[in-house]
Amino acid sequence: MFNFDEKHYLQLGKDAYALRPEVEKLADDISKKGFENLFFIASGGSLAVTQTFEYIWKTKSKIPVYSEIAAEVILKENKQLTEKSLVILQSKSGDTKETVQAAKYLKEKGIPTVGIVRVSGSPLDELVDYSIVEKVENFAGSDPENMILYFLLFRLLHNNGEFPEYERFADELKNLPEAMVKVRGQADKKAEIFAENYKDETYQLWIGSGSLWGKTYSYAMCVLEEMQWIKSKSIQAAEYFHGTLEIVEEDTCVVLIKGEDETRLICDRVDNFTKQYTKKFTVIDTKDYEVKGISDEFRVIIGQMIVTAVVDRISVYLEKKRNHSLDTRRYYRVLEY
Repeated sequence: MFNFDEKHYLQLGKDAYALRPEVEKLADDISKKGFENLFFIASGGSLAVTQTFEYIWKTKSKIPVYSEIAAEVILKENKQLTEKSLVILQSKSGDTKETVQAAKYLKEKGIPTVGIVRVSGSPLDELVDYSIVEKVENFAGSDPENMILYFLLFRLLHNNGEFPEYERFADELKNLPEAMVKVRGQADKKAEIFAENYKDETYQLWIGSGSLWGKTYSYAMCVLEEMQWIKSKSIQAAEYFHGTLEIVEEDTCVVLIKGEDETRLICDRVDNFTKQYTKKFTVIDTKDYEVKGISDEFRVIIGQMIVTAVVDRISVYLEKKRNHSLDTRRYYRVLEY
């Protein structure tokens, strides 16, 4: 495939899977100590990644879960955030300013923290109580983080008697990297056609729901806006009919991401309406993609990775056809702000 290093990707998958014993031991230690609620705290794409897990956790656990923007945590007094909470912080670089500030705040409050980073010795790595350091180089995607979160969160659920299928699920995750290569191959031609058709669009509307909302949001913001400077809007499918539908015209570029969780019915409603009113409508449906080696009952859990595989192919073709590097920034980590 164009601009995809399969060998490197598969090695990253093996390296992430190799962390399973370490992450499971960490989860077991946390379970023994106990926690009353769970917080995800991060910024940007790192926070968006966790929104899938927040959604799924709510459907499986009686333990309350919250997702918070790092910059806001230190400014407001959240009565739910206590020394009996468990906080998971993410930052690939380990030095995201707002996330590091949040980690310092949590440390001062004596609130237990887990950090997921790619840089050993980074500020976040040094601040948290438990740190998981990935072996990742030359890869911008979130797949390794997803693998770690699968082990950590679903082990915690298992220890709480809320996910008895954990061992089988975790064993099957070994097949995930190879399966995601195949999904990329399945999506490749469609992705190239999408990029060719919409490379000159000045505005795109992306719609998602449920366990795939975080990925929808992050793609619109972190790829289309940040990496390609394409004005875009992400909207939850259930909210689409409460305002956003009024901007849809026959030349509006709309993309709907359909998953396989409980909210698929809402996406069907969006699908049935939108295809009547724009000629530029695309549906990315996880059901269209085979994931060999993963049981059907777990497809909802790994749905975010299916979508990631598909949109990653769109990204590389947009980069090529628009002659706009995915690494180019005007302001982000370039200027002080």
